[in-house]
Amino acid sequence: MAKRSKVETEQTVQQILDEAMKQILELGYDAMSYTTLSEATGISRTGISHHFPHKVDFLTQLDSRLANLFIDRLDFSCIQSLQTSWKVSLKQPHFIAIIRLYFSICGSKQVNVSRYRAITLASEKALSELGEQGRLLVNALVGQSALALCNQPGECH
Repeated sequence: MAKRSKVETEQTVQQILDEAMKQILELGYDAMSYTTLSEATGISRTGISHHFPHKVDFLTQLDSRLANLFIDRLDFSCIQSLQTSWKVSLKQPHFIAIIRLYFSICGSKQVNVSRYRAITLASEKALSELGEQGRLLVNALVGQSALALCNQPGECH
C-alpha cells in the first residue's frame, strides 16, 4: 500500500472533523459514533480511530469551531441584548446542540468540562464587554437553558 501524502492525510482528517461537527450539531455528541462517521464519510472505523483514538478527541479538535458558532449568535453590546440574543438563539437547533453538549460533558467522567470552551468563552466575553454583571448573566442563562431544555418533551428523563 502506498504511503499517503501529508495533504491527503490532512484532507481525510478535515473530512472526518467536518462530519463529526455536523453529527454533533444534528444528532448530538452521544449519538455520534465511529460507525455513524464511517457510514457518512466512507472511511473505515479503523481509519477514523487512527486519527481520533478516543471519542473525546473530536471535541478537542472541534472546540474552537463550536465555541465560535456559539458566541457568534450572541450580542454582547449590553445586558439586555445579551439576554435577548441568548433567548432567541435557544430556539436555534445548533445553539441548543452546543448547550446540550455542555450539559452532557458536565455529567461525563471521561471529558474534562474545563476543556470545553463555548460557555467559558461566552462568560469571559460577557465579563470583558459588560463587567461582572455580564458574567453573572451568562451563568444565569446557562441555568435557565438547563431548565428550558428539561421542559422539552423527551429531555431529562
